Order: sequence, then C-alpha cells, then structure tokens
Amino acid sequence: MPAENLPTPFTDWLHGHATPLSQLDPTAPLDDLEPLRDVLDGTRVVALGEHSHFIAEFAAMRQRLLRFLVERCGFTVLAFEYGFGEAISVDSWAQGQGADGDLSTLLASSVPIGLPDPVRFIRRHNHTAATPVRFAGIDIPAAGGSLLPALTPVADYLSRTDPETLPALRSAITIAASFAGDSAAAAAPAWARLAPTEQDTLSALLARLLIRFRSLKPLYVSRGDQHSYDTALRCLEGACYGDYTFRAMAALFAGEGLTADTSARDLYMAESLLWHLNHAEPTARVVLVAHNAHIQKTPIAFDGHLTGIPMGQHLHSALGDAYFALGLTSLTGHTAEMRRDEEAAFGFSIHDTPLEPPVPGSIEGAFADTRLGLAFADLRQARAGSLSGPDRIRMQSIFQRTPVIDAFDGILSTPASTIADLEKP
Repeated sequence: MPAENLPTPFTDWLHGHATPLSQLDPTAPLDDLEPLRDVLDGTRVVALGEHSHFIAEFAAMRQRLLRFLVERCGFTVLAFEYGFGEAISVDSWAQGQGADGDLSTLLASSVPIGLPDPVRFIRRHNHTAATPVRFAGIDIPAAGGSLLPALTPVADYLSRTDPETLPALRSAITIAASFAGDSAAAAAPAWARLAPTEQDTLSALLARLLIRFRSLKPLYVSRGDQHSYDTALRCLEGACYGDYTFRAMAALFAGEGLTADTSARDLYMAESLLWHLNHAEPTARVVLVAHNAHIQKTPIAFDGHLTGIPMGQHLHSALGDAYFALGLTSLTGHTAEMRRDEEAAFGFSIHDTPLEPPVPGSIEGAFADTRLGLAFADLRQARAGSLSGPDRIRMQSIFQRTPVIDAFDGILSTPASTIADLEKP
C-alpha cells in the first residue's frame, strides 16, 4: 500500500463516526436522515452548501434535507443565494399567490442554480401547513448583475414617502440600466466600459440616497410603516453593495483587485440573513442554501493569498453554535466549470469537466478510504477530539486548501456528481 494511502487518525475516526445514507431521491422516505435531528438540535441556521453550482446530486440531496428539516424538525424559512429584493415576489408565490405556472416567469432571468424545486416544495407544503414556510433572498440584486431589481422597489417606496429624492434616484436608475446584466460576470465588464464620470456619479448618487434614507428614518416611518422602511432600506443597501462589487470585480478582472475585495457581497448576504432572523418569529429556524465557498466559517485563500471573507464566517461570529455549516462534496464524476464569456448567457459558459481523483489530505480522500458511499459526518465531534483533519476540499474542479474541520461543521459526501439538466424549468 502506498504511504499516502495509509490510514490516518482522521480516516479511522471518520470510518467509525460517519453516518451512511440510503439514497439521494428527494421523494424517498426520510428515516435515514433521523440521526441529523440530534446533530442539529439547538441550531437556528443550517447552511447547505455545494462545491459547484449546477450539480444534480447536490440539488437532490438539498431537496431531501429541506424536506427533512421542514417536515420533521420544524424549520420555517428557506433562505437562498438569491436577490433580497427579487425574493419578495417569489415569497408571495410560495405563500400561495398567483398560478402554479407563474414561477417560471418570476425566475426567467435568474442564474439556474436549483431554485425552482425547493420553492415549489414550499408552495405545496404551505397549502396544508399550520405554520407556513417563508422564502427569503439574501444576495445582492441579480447575483451582482444589475442594480435595477433593488432600485425599482426603492423608487416605489420613495414615491410615497419622499418624492423629492426621485430625480436623483431616476438618474441612478438610468446609469444602472445602461450596463445591466443577469450576473456579475456579465455586468462587471460592461460597467468597466462606462466613462469614469458615470461610474463615480452612480456611486455618489447611491451614497447620498442611502445617507438621506437613514437620516430621515423617523419621517419615512411616520409616512409609512416600520417594515416597509426596513425592506426598502435593505434593498437600497443591496444596490450600494452591488455598486461596490462592480468596482471590485472589474479590478479583479483587470488584475488590479485589492485583497479580498469581493467579500462585500458575502457581508451583505450575512447581514441579510440576520435581517430575516430579526424580522421573523423568535422560534424561526432557517435552511440556508448557498455555495460551500459562501457558507464556510474560515477565510478563503488560494496559493496562500487571502481572497475572501465568507458569509459563514460572519454568521458564525454572530450566531456561534446556532449556525451549522454543512458542506456538500463528491468523490468522483464531473463538475460544472464556469468560464467568463461575454457572449454567453449570464456572462459565463458552463463546461462539463471531469473531476480528478481525491488527493491525499482531502476530505474527499478520507471519505473514499472509508468506502461508505453516500454518507454524512458531524465534524464538530472531530474538533472536540482535537483531531488533525483534512487540509483541502473540492471547489469546482480544483482542491482548495482550507482547514476542513474548522471551516465546516459537517460534510455530506456523495460518490459521484453529474451536471444537472439546465434546461429543466
């Protein structure tokens, strides 16, 4: 046996502590997931990740976990890596408004990262549920592609509370519309082609609107109500974070980015999740769906260079052990590699890319050595035992170095991954 494949203390621990699961089928009985009930006892937010978007097995397992957490554990909010402002209409649909077929229209311009099936489940569940499940968006507008989904509801709100500001807001909307896209990959290059005066004017307008919005809070609330004010403010903050992200992304694409500068988006997502918690019932529990790179609790680094402070790090700081980050990964198969392409939908093309075998020192390698197949491990037990854990995990088609048992509270590993059918409505 080659030295790199010799059992390690962590592999031995994993073999004795991991929980095998029976299947991926989202409609199958949920009894095999029952061990998670005790694991997740006391948590308010359970984050379900994925090492890549657009993977069929991850979507299926998240759907099973969502069913389990809602039907058997009483979770009442589904939060998604989706725009805060855009989610308001999706939540209304999930609560029963409109026709069943309306969801396709609501999501027509969204990056297809597996949102329809979970929201359809919520709508069906809510038909008979004593306590309905809400849908919550946490992201900057249009995945960083456009400020318009955030600024349009702000304009509607200000038309009732402070119409004097509408000329400034309309000027911001005009500039924002000139480079709007469906994702940051599409919009950031278009933003970079704006004249610097337009870029700076947009930032200045948004900053002035935000400061006025905050300064006149008592007046605004007196002309409306607290919840409407809070919602419109969060939308405006989303536009400001989105504008910052355009600058950060454009600089990154030009090779001139500041250290970890795109972290602004993750901070907005974390603050949005906390916003939803603060506006929910005290007993509310949240299922949060986002990429592993967003939910992990430790900084993101490549080749020893800090590249991001993830949402999960902020949430762990705010919530402590009430936040549980469950990373999803795969041992073999294929992944969806995204490559910048301004001519493609959403500003990137998706390439079906074979995964290299698990490497020594990876969490995938440890799971492969156990030969358990589809399985879950509670890494908090490994932390409590002061085990030296894996130092890398898959991200897209590479292995990212990260202290896995510190970054995630649990890992769910599937034997293989395949690209989802992106044409499925």
